[in-house]
Amino acid sequence: MPAMPRARYTVPATIAFFAVIMTGCGSSAAAPDTAARSTNSPQATTNAMGQGRADVGNGMNGMRGMGGKNGMSGMGPMAGGKGLRSAADGYHMTSRLTTLAAASHAAYTFTITEPGGAPLTRYATDMTKKLHFYAIRSDLTGFQHIHPVMAPSGTWTAPLAALTPGRWRLYASFIPATGPRAGTEFFLSRTITVPGPHAAVPLPPPAVAVTNDGYTITTSGNLMPGMAMPLRITITRHGRPVTTLQPWLGSYAHLTAIHAGDLAFAHLHPEGTTHGDHGGPTLIFNANLPETGPWRLFLQFRAGGRVHTAPITINS
Repeated sequence: MPAMPRARYTVPATIAFFAVIMTGCGSSAAAPDTAARSTNSPQATTNAMGQGRADVGNGMNGMRGMGGKNGMSGMGPMAGGKGLRSAADGYHMTSRLTTLAAASHAAYTFTITEPGGAPLTRYATDMTKKLHFYAIRSDLTGFQHIHPVMAPSGTWTAPLAALTPGRWRLYASFIPATGPRAGTEFFLSRTITVPGPHAAVPLPPPAVAVTNDGYTITTSGNLMPGMAMPLRITITRHGRPVTTLQPWLGSYAHLTAIHAGDLAFAHLHPEGTTHGDHGGPTLIFNANLPETGPWRLFLQFRAGGRVHTAPITINS
């Protein structure tokens, strides 16, 4: 999967979380796909993992960065809601699919309808894309961030990599270019089940550093629930600082955070601007994690011509 661009939360990239309560494989039942609210603020490549801007999922008006160039953004307002829902302010995420087979590839088709019921076909570009799509397994052992393709009719097709059996929640992040809520960012979601034997996998314990694809990711920062605190992430390879990160989707990195308790969803980007293939080794995120406990982070960055995804667990 390619590396993520633009910092949705940059210039202190602030993490706004959309609490997304999902059913864990072998855990509590998922919330229904019902109406929710949107988030204010004006982003995929596929990445499937068997183990891990700031936007809070659950279809709420979340804290969002205000659009900026080269990964620059500020902090937006945050309102109540939970990004678990399939509808918000008259916009709906619809699909006939409730199950997908555990296969090498799967196509998930869906439509975003606007107030009045017509398919939404005009979207604003965000982080170089018209729509960003995330697939997350309920025990956090599966993660994909992809960019679907839209047909002239308004139907989107998300080409998913192989899904493992269990419960998944699928999120769509988009900004209408026209209509009553033009310029407002929405986060809608639906759930699917992948039939087959499955069991929840325990979350890996919190760690200061992890190694993935030969890159070592080290985190530092004293995170406190409900307070914006700097989260520093340093990337090294074979003991040497990596200073050749490449822009991906408008930013040097994309960080998706999911709360292990209720699966609140957040996405953020590092502060600062991109300047060619010279990113790193340290990236700073302004992280405002609203809840205590463990969070699973999925750091995506581009280096050596390909996108890498490194999962790591931290505590807030």
